[in-house]
Amino acid sequence: MKDAVHLNERWSLDYDGTPVPAQVPGCVHTDLLAAGLIQDPHIGHNEQHVAWVGRRAWTYSLELPSAYTGEEHHERTDLVFDGLDTVACITLGGRELGRTRNMHRSYRFDVTGRSGRLSVAFASAYEEAESVRALTGERPNVYPAPSQYIRKMACAFGWDWGPTVVTAGMWRPVRLERWSTARLARVRPLVTVDGTTGRVELHVDVERTAHGAGRTLGLHVTVAGIEAHAEVLGDSAVVALDVPDAHLWWPRGYGEQPLYDVELTLRDGDAPLDTWRRRVGFRTLELDQRADEHGTGFTFVVNGVRIFVRGVNWIPDDVLPSRITPEHYRTRLTQTADAHVDLVRVWGGGIYEDEAFYDACDELGLMVWQDFLFACAAYPEEQPLRGEVEAEARENVVRLMPHPSLVLWNGNNENLWGFRDWDWEDPLAGNSWGEGYYLGLLPRVVAELDPTRPYIAGSPWSGSWDHHPNDPDHGTHHSWEVWNRQDYTEYRAQVPRFVSEFGWQAPPALATLHRALPGEDLAPDSPGMLHHQKAEDGNGKLNRGVARHFTLPDGDFDRWHYLTQVVQARAVATGIEHWRANWPRCAGTIVWQINDCWPVSSWSAIDGDGRLKPLHHELRRVYADRLLSLLPGTDGPELVVANQGAEAWNCEVTLRLMRADGTLAARVSLGLTAPPREVLRVPVPPDVLPATGSDKEYLVADADADADADADGLRALHFEVRDREFAYPEPRFEIMVEATGPDRDAVDVVVTARTLVRDLLLQPDRIAPHATADRGLITLLPGERTRIRVRGARGAGANAFRAALFCVEPA
Repeated sequence: MKDAVHLNERWSLDYDGTPVPAQVPGCVHTDLLAAGLIQDPHIGHNEQHVAWVGRRAWTYSLELPSAYTGEEHHERTDLVFDGLDTVACITLGGRELGRTRNMHRSYRFDVTGRSGRLSVAFASAYEEAESVRALTGERPNVYPAPSQYIRKMACAFGWDWGPTVVTAGMWRPVRLERWSTARLARVRPLVTVDGTTGRVELHVDVERTAHGAGRTLGLHVTVAGIEAHAEVLGDSAVVALDVPDAHLWWPRGYGEQPLYDVELTLRDGDAPLDTWRRRVGFRTLELDQRADEHGTGFTFVVNGVRIFVRGVNWIPDDVLPSRITPEHYRTRLTQTADAHVDLVRVWGGGIYEDEAFYDACDELGLMVWQDFLFACAAYPEEQPLRGEVEAEARENVVRLMPHPSLVLWNGNNENLWGFRDWDWEDPLAGNSWGEGYYLGLLPRVVAELDPTRPYIAGSPWSGSWDHHPNDPDHGTHHSWEVWNRQDYTEYRAQVPRFVSEFGWQAPPALATLHRALPGEDLAPDSPGMLHHQKAEDGNGKLNRGVARHFTLPDGDFDRWHYLTQVVQARAVATGIEHWRANWPRCAGTIVWQINDCWPVSSWSAIDGDGRLKPLHHELRRVYADRLLSLLPGTDGPELVVANQGAEAWNCEVTLRLMRADGTLAARVSLGLTAPPREVLRVPVPPDVLPATGSDKEYLVADADADADADADGLRALHFEVRDREFAYPEPRFEIMVEATGPDRDAVDVVVTARTLVRDLLLQPDRIAPHATADRGLITLLPGERTRIRVRGARGAGANAFRAALFCVEPA
């Protein structure tokens, strides 16, 4: 039977002749950090101080004893690297085993009977990229770094939310695999379902030793107590079985996520040689891209149910990805699911994530849209890159295809759009730029290896060159004019078929800033704040976004910090509420972005230290099955009741016309029913409409709650003018702190409003760095109260909580 010896310890890193203890998985930066030889690149300006690390060569070594590789008990010993970052020469006992040039592949070398010094010498990624550029010629890139000339995590070279930290090392596990006769070289599972019958069809490739050549081997597979057998006469075979009454895997919010263990054993007679184990799920999947009266649709259909996608974009969760543990993935993805997200797009400038990522998505019901790793650049299609791209695609398609959460392969991020709109055509002068990958190579690989899943050429992409790549009426659309140049209210100007990127920036939590910028006197333009703002004119866009709606604070960092959080949450909510209201013409939104790879001002809902921004709480509201909105209509505001649940939503909606001084001007109630998976749009009755352009009246809609009691249930607001023009009263409210009973770490902060209190926000990290709150932005009418549960701040008094509370104030 095959066995494995893990080689994760006893490595050393050569630092100018001095051996530094090294850990695998890891990288040069993590080893130098552990040895105290560099400072954390997340902190202050350290990114600049460690830039030299990525520009030089590094060598790892380990003494490999003969006892590990001898032939006493096994015919063959392979040295297996699950991930090498990136350009490496591997030697054993002074003899070269091989060379690598792709971070996104695994490697295997025969080391049977060999021993001695095992060395992995990494070249500078910059030097490799420059040498490939010299072979292929120059290609355009959004960023100055040569990321498109090397098969490495592109964002390591810096992005508009990430630092430049160019890593090297064994970033995934290393082991010796020892085996005899034959081993399972590749197992490709095709998992389908027909009615209530699930089918698992395993396409198996085997590798044999000389002793195993010509022998008839057996395959034995079990799923849900059902068994099947097949013979292997050559180097490949297929074994299949049916699972009657299979339970379907559903996306989060649509049903359960049953998973089935698959165990495949390769046998020589009765002797087991090798075993492959995975979990699979049964579901049908279709991407409906049919033409209709609005253009070309883009709708996911799972188990026959058409889905409005509630998605987020995912970037590598640490600029040093070897530090991301399974527990780390689980925490971040659980936070993601808690925001009522049902799809995560793995963005093309990062990595194919670890198995732990996809396992968690399988269990949480998070659909995965997987980009192939091309982003924001023109990629040469010549060697040595073309062969690497194909090998990488083939390996990762097969590696990830067992996961039922995986619902889409996507060719690239923004490169088809870039070719058309970013002045690439003239500089390219007819040279290759990646089109052959996206429209040729990659769809062929997916069709051959994983025909159970759809493939699209890119995001954005209209489906063909007959339309502009970012045409909102066809396929996927990236909405970046808003944020870059326009106010967030302009999201309402279009109804794209599917919005796969849009977003708005805000800084991280205050405690995150204090950790990342120790000792700095924080200001929007203080040195550390500017260094941790990577977007072009990022602070200018933040300030303009605030100034369109509020008086921009002068010299008050805390107020600026609060208002940027408010605008971020409102901006994203504005887009989602509008696009959800236009279902089924618009079939989904994928917010840029859920997470960060370091502490930075960015578009994220969870900051680089894992703290939730107000945007995360707002996503939880606007991505819930039931959403109540007040949106501009042709003849005045409309009440929108969006129901993504499986049951009809019978609700009584209370509409109140309120005056700024807190008095009630008018009130009506409407009994409404929104059918399952549908949207109901109702004109607001004239009796409760604010006067056009009024700065002293506003409209409140409440559902599923007693509007005269606690501020719970669903609420929507409509103001005729922007905040800076509205006659807000000076906000007055009272707070009490109450114990919560058996939960000794929690308290309830009870806030009672005496005036209109708009967008009240408790920032718990201002009280204690690890404190959390279960609510984000809340608007209270006079006399209303809300209860905010805070964990990690027990013992704090009312004054401490009051100091951590912010709300909208008069201009």
